[in-house]
Amino acid sequence: MKRYVIFSCLLSVVYIISANAQQASTLLQLKDYSFEVYYSSGFGQRAKTISMRVEKAMKYNQQLLGFTPNFKLLVLATTDWEVNAAKGAVFGMPHYKDKNTLVVAAHDNAFWKSFVPAPGQLPDDISEQIKTVYKTSDTTVSMQAFFDLLAIHELGHAFHQQAGLKMQRNWMSELFVNILLHTYVAENEPESLPALTLFPRMVVAGGSTGFTYTSLQDIQEHYNEVAQKYPRNYGWYQCRWHVAAGRIYDSGGTQVSRKLWDALKMQNEILNDQELIIFLAEKADKSVASMVVDWDNNNTGSQIK
Repeated sequence: MKRYVIFSCLLSVVYIISANAQQASTLLQLKDYSFEVYYSSGFGQRAKTISMRVEKAMKYNQQLLGFTPNFKLLVLATTDWEVNAAKGAVFGMPHYKDKNTLVVAAHDNAFWKSFVPAPGQLPDDISEQIKTVYKTSDTTVSMQAFFDLLAIHELGHAFHQQAGLKMQRNWMSELFVNILLHTYVAENEPESLPALTLFPRMVVAGGSTGFTYTSLQDIQEHYNEVAQKYPRNYGWYQCRWHVAAGRIYDSGGTQVSRKLWDALKMQNEILNDQELIIFLAEKADKSVASMVVDWDNNNTGSQIK
């Protein structure tokens, strides 16, 4: 019996190695980047475009934060997504398959298109902006330009996670990487700011009616539940953080990310809510503390004096 169990385990290991080899062999490797890049056949140019942006953001964040994370990038078509992406991940949503593997979509898809509002749902001026900002090469409208930028959002998570920062709250992790994202785009790709900011502003302007969770305390206590079971509710939170990140950058400038990074890096004890507000105002930037104080007023922008 003992020999049979050992033999079975060996067969399982061989099978897993073989399966992984088969999975990897379907992807092509892109060279000459500071991280490994693998992509689906037929999407080499798309992989280069995404990799160049991630490389540029990587170097910018390295210089800004003084830290270098380790990761690899997968640029996947639908044919490779189910095998190589995280189990259950919706095609089109940038994410980590594991702590070191960043996965993004290689082409436009139904998920991105699903966020385009129906005609008549929004004021005419907003509708016209959407048609302009999110128009694709084939003249259709898709949120691809916004979701492509989320690769930089996910890259930000590699920085704070691998550096071992105590982020204090679940929502702080998301706010921090959105500040990094907004800072990178504002400083390096200002032409992409409309694509980054229009969609979140549209979602926030739609209000929170019908959502189960809306407070920062809610998302802290139910983070996994909201992310997994209430994707639209979670998307609303993310859009609130995107809008807040823009305001924080406008207030604190380029160095606000570094100030927040340094503050979180030095604070190993978990603070209570009031302590956290004071800590953010004194050690990071008052605009970050203002977001927390003002959250339930729909982030209207009041400032801590």
